[in-house]
Amino acid sequence: MKTKETVLVTGGTGFVGRQLILQLLQKGYQVRTTIRNLANQESIITTLKSHGIESFESLSFVQAELTKDDHWAQVMNGCKYVLSVASPVFFDVPQNEEEAIRPAVEGILRVLKFAKKAGVQRVIMTSNFGAVGFSHVDKTTQTTEEDWTDVHLKGLSVYEKSKTLAEKAAWDFIASKGGNLEFATINPVAILGPSLDAHFSGSFHLLENLLNGSMKVVPNIPLNVVDVRDVADLHIRAMTHPLANGHRFIASADGQISIPAIATLLKKHLPAVSQKVSTKKLPDWLLSFASLFNTKAKEGAMLRNVNRNVSNQKAKTLLGWTPIATQEQTILTAAESMVQYRKFP
Repeated sequence: MKTKETVLVTGGTGFVGRQLILQLLQKGYQVRTTIRNLANQESIITTLKSHGIESFESLSFVQAELTKDDHWAQVMNGCKYVLSVASPVFFDVPQNEEEAIRPAVEGILRVLKFAKKAGVQRVIMTSNFGAVGFSHVDKTTQTTEEDWTDVHLKGLSVYEKSKTLAEKAAWDFIASKGGNLEFATINPVAILGPSLDAHFSGSFHLLENLLNGSMKVVPNIPLNVVDVRDVADLHIRAMTHPLANGHRFIASADGQISIPAIATLLKKHLPAVSQKVSTKKLPDWLLSFASLFNTKAKEGAMLRNVNRNVSNQKAKTLLGWTPIATQEQTILTAAESMVQYRKFP
């Protein structure tokens, strides 16, 4: 069914962005997406064609960057909804933390400012679980959307800190300057699941390090995972549901799974590509000791302490969201995508 409603997706080349564009087109929306380089639109179109999209009359591309005001007024014009997905990603520790964080904070504020000026009804921000639960270490309770991560937490990565500060800045803007602009956030845990093409999320690095054997010993760190299709579905539900305005929503499959359990899962179900996967566990004491000297170990020690008893009940109850994939299915389809698109390992 066709609709005249126009949705802006920022960061259309990203892992979540591509899945959102696909689902929005399937639902009949007019989709506009920002990309840094218009030359990249062909790869997105090729991907969408391979997943059943035949007509592209409802899809348009615009060049815009979160670091500049250029083009944002035109980008927002006529949009009813904005899905603010794009955000800086850091795989190495930046030398200047403040300079690394600024683009994330200024980027979401730029989106909100121009959305308000253009009369957009609602903005959905892709935040993450790192902004919610990394300070919550009481494992006898549940982690919910009421929780916030302390940005001064020892071991917190620059990426997680930037997402937390960006989300806080967004809520402050809505409270003080938002006017009638509606706003909600999606806070996903580690995003895996099937990829539409050879573009993957940062969460796939864990699987890559397991499959290629570079993780010689496996730290006993618990994780939560979510399928990218479920993340996109939750964005769209939050975009349209009358009760979503003003809320945060954790996107997570039910339950939790440890890295050693992921290694065992891969070896059991994908033996042909898991010969290099180690199941040798790293002793907890050794991780704690290494955290005194090593940044990555410090982050790992922090993650080990996080309460992974994470509630996804709010999204289920308020928006009628039900994850289509279990955590095991999410991990296995992600690994299968790596094999399919990267001929890996």
